[in-house]
Amino acid sequence: MALFRRRRSTADTTTAVTAFWDAWPELRDALASAVEAGRAAPPDVGDRVTALVEAVHGDLDWEIGRAPEQRPGTVEDIDLSPDVDPGKLLEQLAALDDPSQLTGGPAYAFTLRPGISDEARVMSERWSRSAPDDEQWVFRPALPADHGRLSSVLTLDDHELDLSHTSVSLRVDQASGKIEAGVYHPDNMFLPDEIRHKLAEHVTMLALGEDDTVRWIGKVEALEERPLDPLPPTSMPAVARQMADMLGGVDGWVTLEGAHPLFGSVRIRLRHPLTRRDFPAFSLYVQVVVPFATMDADKRPVDASEAALADLESRLEETLGDNGALFAQKTERGERHYHYYLDPESGVLPSFEEQLLGWPEGKVKLRSQLDPEWTWFEAFKRPYRRTLGS
Repeated sequence: MALFRRRRSTADTTTAVTAFWDAWPELRDALASAVEAGRAAPPDVGDRVTALVEAVHGDLDWEIGRAPEQRPGTVEDIDLSPDVDPGKLLEQLAALDDPSQLTGGPAYAFTLRPGISDEARVMSERWSRSAPDDEQWVFRPALPADHGRLSSVLTLDDHELDLSHTSVSLRVDQASGKIEAGVYHPDNMFLPDEIRHKLAEHVTMLALGEDDTVRWIGKVEALEERPLDPLPPTSMPAVARQMADMLGGVDGWVTLEGAHPLFGSVRIRLRHPLTRRDFPAFSLYVQVVVPFATMDADKRPVDASEAALADLESRLEETLGDNGALFAQKTERGERHYHYYLDPESGVLPSFEEQLLGWPEGKVKLRSQLDPEWTWFEAFKRPYRRTLGS
């Protein structure tokens, strides 16, 4: 029996992803027909897809279905500012429920299912990012939340279960930063333990989506008795957002102030909380050290230097787009240290470096290396774990 599992090389995984997309033109029509007929893919097609998916990563599963209907906006896009016109607000809310506001888009969805495996989630992201343009299909690297299916009928081992009768209990465990969920269905008392547990996990997944389930759920339990304070499963995302707000700072960032005995004033900014699910494709670590000339007595940037750094940060963020992100920064001794992670397959690094050329306030230093485990970031934040509560 092997005691150690050999990590697959980048070449292996790239070849497997390429093989999937090379085979896609031969598979897509049969899969679309299966969705239209409301049945599973033909055995030969299904077996081939499974083999291709497992070659990308052994922990990946897959499913096909109809793509979600697209609307021009969501609740998050609505203007809720205090001075918004009430009539305009009502129009925006009504538009969300207006069938005429539905827009065209792909008819079908092909979804990879990485489950709890972060390594599989990294590979599903790479698969998704390399997907070809296909007007009929959307390619999803993980199962998203789908509240519409929470009112549908689910069949598990010949048991037909109306999910609209489901309710949940939620308990926040502040020590672990996780939520413990109990899922109740009136039929639970008649179901075998295995089916009850599958039902509880399925409801949780539909309520939160695969990524947020891994991020926020520490335990899922099937309940035989209705909770004293039952909640609809659709309330779970709001509780998860409250958890994120409780653990994080302002807009997902925590700012720490301190003084080093030798170097003086230090200011740290960290993304928190942060999990591998937030940026699964980012494995290229880039550290940038930028000196500045105009500073106060604590050697923090002011006036022209403060404005120049803000402009640089804005340009770097725009250059990266969805191919990279700032994870942390530290300001001390007249320098600002930036810690970024990038998608190494995006080719964005040269454009990123170009933005640093010609910095007028001193010599900029940059170094980069592949770091799929985020080792550098973990080491950077280790001294602050107690403060962060993790």
